[in-house]
Amino acid sequence: MKIGVVGLPNVGKSSLFNAITSAGAESANYPFCTIEPNVGVVDVPDERLEVLGKMYNTEKITPASIEFVDIAGLVAGASHGEGLGNKFLSHIREVDAIVHVVRCFENDKIIHVSGSIDPKRDIETIEIELALSDLEQVDKFLEKNSKLVKTTGDKSLLVTVNMLSRIKECLEKGGQARTLTYSEDEERLLKNFALLTNKPVIYVANIGEDDLQRETNKYVEEVKEIAEKEHEKVIVLCTKIEEELAVLDKEERDMFKKELGIKSSGLEKLVSASYDLLGLMSYLTAGEKEVRAWTIKKGTKAPEAAGKIHSDFEKGFIKAEIVSYNDLVEAGSFLKAKEKGKVRMEGKEYVMQDGDVVLFRFNN
Repeated sequence: MKIGVVGLPNVGKSSLFNAITSAGAESANYPFCTIEPNVGVVDVPDERLEVLGKMYNTEKITPASIEFVDIAGLVAGASHGEGLGNKFLSHIREVDAIVHVVRCFENDKIIHVSGSIDPKRDIETIEIELALSDLEQVDKFLEKNSKLVKTTGDKSLLVTVNMLSRIKECLEKGGQARTLTYSEDEERLLKNFALLTNKPVIYVANIGEDDLQRETNKYVEEVKEIAEKEHEKVIVLCTKIEEELAVLDKEERDMFKKELGIKSSGLEKLVSASYDLLGLMSYLTAGEKEVRAWTIKKGTKAPEAAGKIHSDFEKGFIKAEIVSYNDLVEAGSFLKAKEKGKVRMEGKEYVMQDGDVVLFRFNN
């Protein structure tokens, strides 16, 4: 899973990226500090792995991972090349979801590219540039497919033409492609176009240190109002604090979080929101050699889940020996869970559940 971190310059994108990846991306008080995208692969926090690791006395623990991409600050006119915009926009096309960082704090020492704090304007600036870039793409594909319908008489292409026409109309009215409803056929076709405005979005409302102790923040409320209309998620955090927390050891970090009243780290919030947004979950495999989390889509059946480990597992799938994580921990061992009848043999139609601890049986 690849998540792109976007926003205007100087809103806290690189600080957030540093906090969640500890990658040390350059972060400074001037626009376009980030030119090439910084990439960080982050382990997905999962306490279950440590518990299973002790139970199995395992040699190795391998968590699931997410790739975060810190994309340079976009500005008005990005779709026409302003601020190296075309280059930056191409980086966004490669991600599965977008984390849109919005500045929700006042600080005269940190320059805002537009001269004032206005989340609604800032969000609209980014969305307009994404929409304009998509509109250019849609026009190109629409013209190409319309010509093919006329020259070849291929009626099957009409589904694509009609879909692109609807998207074009939506974009021209200032909408986003993700707000439209699509048929199953259209959903499959959409994947070929990698539209920026069709990617799911999580808004990160970046607040100041002083705002942590306040109950309300007018800028955050603006972001929440916009997100609610778009049916998107909002995470409220202070990227400066998150960056400071990231360099501490676990004991110091937990103490600092307690003092500040922070229950979950920015990474934990983002991972949880990203999994929920993309409909993902994890199943687990456990043994003496390795305990590991595997990320799959909700609704995935057992053979396809087995294919995540190796394609041969899916091809030769026979059965899946499954126990839920909670039942396994309660029993104390796999053998005891089996004695209590908590271990099940499931076939090809079994739909995997989050926290399933699995042993796949297959033919070589």
